[in-house]
Amino acid sequence: MGQLEDMQVFIRVVEAGGVGRAAEQLGIAKSAVSRRLTDLEARLGTRLLNRTTRISSLTASGNSYYQQAIKVVDQVNEINSELMDAESALNGNIRLAAPLSFGLLHLSPALDVFMKQHPALTIHLDFSDRQADLVEEGFDLALRIAELKDSSVQARRICPARHALLASPAYLKQQGEPHKPNDLKHHHILKYGGGSISHWLITDTNGKRHNLHLSSKMVANNGDFLLHMAIAGHGIVMLPTFIAWKSMISGELVRVLPDCSLPSLNAYFVYPQNRYLTQRVRRLIDFMVERFGDRPYWDQAN
Repeated sequence: MGQLEDMQVFIRVVEAGGVGRAAEQLGIAKSAVSRRLTDLEARLGTRLLNRTTRISSLTASGNSYYQQAIKVVDQVNEINSELMDAESALNGNIRLAAPLSFGLLHLSPALDVFMKQHPALTIHLDFSDRQADLVEEGFDLALRIAELKDSSVQARRICPARHALLASPAYLKQQGEPHKPNDLKHHHILKYGGGSISHWLITDTNGKRHNLHLSSKMVANNGDFLLHMAIAGHGIVMLPTFIAWKSMISGELVRVLPDCSLPSLNAYFVYPQNRYLTQRVRRLIDFMVERFGDRPYWDQAN
């Protein structure tokens, strides 16, 4: 392992917060990481990290070396990428974090196609609805469905993530169909999130915005669970159409207040600020943007 590889190991230790986590992310033994750090410090003649049994912190020299090492590694990656033909075989690792429902329903079949086109790639996937720390956890990029507020990341929009108010025909027959936003206060509400109070913003046909605080009959942090509960007739749910689209086509769920408007989010790929994107990561992003687009297939059927 040469000095460039030593730099990459050092960067990962700094960003992961310790030797153990860096070793896990790099897929090598903890002892090998410690040895590389010791050899690097001996070569430079200075201590880069203050290491304890649990965490590592940068020395003044270490911080200076870290800032320069990032630039060197990025420059090398850029040089290598420019020398590679755009159609050459992709190889190496991509570490990707994605929300569970979107990942299983839509990212998985897309990655199936992408990996068949580029069989030399290795994909490491973390399916979770939590917001991963890209730098600390060593991810190349993450898929997020949100209003982006994190200034520490760069982002590229993949597709819209539209929502719909939905209920089963059986529920509406039993409980009655709401005709205006305030009618929702008299219905059973199924909510995505943590608290027992739903906060829904709905714009009616006259353009008036209704900020509704609704008591929830059922709360869960998984959209697929709420989908099944709505189909079973437990109440009205606000779900992304990328989760509910097949149930909407089959008629298991129908739109509630279909003429009203709901806030629309977007799906983004986000990646660390001021970091060079490798060719394999850029090609993956391009592939996903082209596959989903401004009117993804799940909205074309509704």
